[in-house]
Amino acid sequence: MTIRIGILGAAKIAPPVVINPARDNPDFEVVAVGARDPERARAYAAEHKIPNVAKDYEALVQREDVDLVYNALPPAGHARWTIAALQAGKHVLCEKPFAMNAAQVRRMNEAAAKSGRKLVEAFHYRHHTVMKQAVEISRSGELGNLVRVDADFSVPIPYREGELRWTREHGGGALMDLGCYPAHALRSVMGSEPRVLGASCILEHDVDLTTRAELEFGAVSSSLTCSMAPGRFIANLKLRGEKGTMEIANYIAPQMGCRFTVTVDGEERSEPTAGPATYVAQLAELGDVLLRGKSQLITAADSLGNMSLIDAIYKAAGVSREFE
Repeated sequence: MTIRIGILGAAKIAPPVVINPARDNPDFEVVAVGARDPERARAYAAEHKIPNVAKDYEALVQREDVDLVYNALPPAGHARWTIAALQAGKHVLCEKPFAMNAAQVRRMNEAAAKSGRKLVEAFHYRHHTVMKQAVEISRSGELGNLVRVDADFSVPIPYREGELRWTREHGGGALMDLGCYPAHALRSVMGSEPRVLGASCILEHDVDLTTRAELEFGAVSSSLTCSMAPGRFIANLKLRGEKGTMEIANYIAPQMGCRFTVTVDGEERSEPTAGPATYVAQLAELGDVLLRGKSQLITAADSLGNMSLIDAIYKAAGVSREFE
């Protein structure tokens, strides 16, 4: 069986996430795209050799030749159209961050449970061998009792009028677009939910340019940092235990260069960083879930936990974000 993908939104992210990986994965075929602007959708389809164009989002999710909807819309469109796709009997791969707030995630999860279809948040990095090994090491006890875990993700995203990541009502901001990754990475290596001790946001154009948060996983202190105004790309994950440390430079996309070291009792070793690109690994795992009964790595509870943490950080920083 081939899983037929319909893409919601003529999005820049779709080619690396599903269009290109699907060409090399016999489990999948991209069959349609839908956008607000039909002309843009037609141009997008021609550029990426997608055979069908839906006249709008509703038509896309209702197509009988679509088994899986890839929701590539901005976060403000995640809840509404993910729920619509689930109600139409489609599985959904939904981009991160999963929604605008935890209340929306609950409704999405409820719709998935009611429909009997799979709903997966597209945290591609989590499927790479680097992150899987990081989780295994952190939970193995090799580092001894953990005392500190830190994660950051910062990328230069200059302000531009109309840029979605700089638009509050579309779900913009550093914590939403970037910080969802270190939030997820910290929760993944710890295997639990943290308490927010404090947080701060530097606001510009009504969104957070930079966000920092101090967290606590039981007795383990932690920090999360994200910014759209760093001098360079930064994506580091660091764990310190009583016996040693683990450090990963570029846990987000190891295929683009990564340094992964573990030091125990003064002896440093380099962990392997090879493996399929994160998006390729994500689609392969999705095929295993949909066709071969594999359990989801990123579950409904996981997505709710991550969005709840984002809500809590904004609240601690005094940033009001009221969305229905």
